[in-house]
Amino acid sequence: MSVMDVIVDRFVGLWRIPAIRRNFPWTFLLISVVGSILKELELVPQTYFSSSRNVVNIYFVKLSWGWTLLLLTPFLLLSNSSFSSSVSFLCRRLSSLAVATLIWYVCTETFFYIEDATGSCFENSAFSVVKPEFVSKATCRRAGFHWHGFDISGHSFILTYSALLIMEETAPMAFLRTSSLSAYLIVVLSLLYVALNLIIFMWVLMFACTSVYFHDPSHKLLGTTLGLLGWYLTYRVWYLKPLSPGMPPQRQPKEQKQHA
Repeated sequence: MSVMDVIVDRFVGLWRIPAIRRNFPWTFLLISVVGSILKELELVPQTYFSSSRNVVNIYFVKLSWGWTLLLLTPFLLLSNSSFSSSVSFLCRRLSSLAVATLIWYVCTETFFYIEDATGSCFENSAFSVVKPEFVSKATCRRAGFHWHGFDISGHSFILTYSALLIMEETAPMAFLRTSSLSAYLIVVLSLLYVALNLIIFMWVLMFACTSVYFHDPSHKLLGTTLGLLGWYLTYRVWYLKPLSPGMPPQRQPKEQKQHA
């Protein structure tokens, strides 16, 4: 057995533990609450990750939706095609990413709108002198000033939602590792699967950093709750119904004849 096979088996075994899959979503709420308390009490020392200019934040978190789609799209296409070659089945399953992207877009745009609608422009970070001539965050910041409004944590939302989306859509790997797929396809799927699990680990780590270093408690908790809500309403409610993208395949490929 190769090193890659061992790593894949370890990840698959981890996600097949019922308690982990069941409690993973609520871990984000726990981290958000505990992290917010630690931040308010100033109990966490400053580190490299307390700066928003850290490399992981700039090149991964700020592009988190792009990274999620870049890795998840080929995995979803290859893994689901292993269960059925039906075009309608593949289109239904791929539409889950379109739904997720719509949820991401609507939520993030709404966050920007709320921050603009509730904010004001200030001369400095002490928020003592108002600059009423600037009525939007964009124009305020371009002028070198500081905008302060109700800033729902987009990081808390997208890191929660992306991690849960990956958890759900990579579930078929538990059945594909013992299938009769070609060696080449197994290697590609294994590489994508490991990369996606590493992305989940990175998202959780950066979510924890957001919780202990940035935003007000209400902003983080609301962002986290919306991320959980987006996941719950799709994978625990809508996708269980006939007229939906459907859940990821949960049986051996040879048993998926109903989709053929």
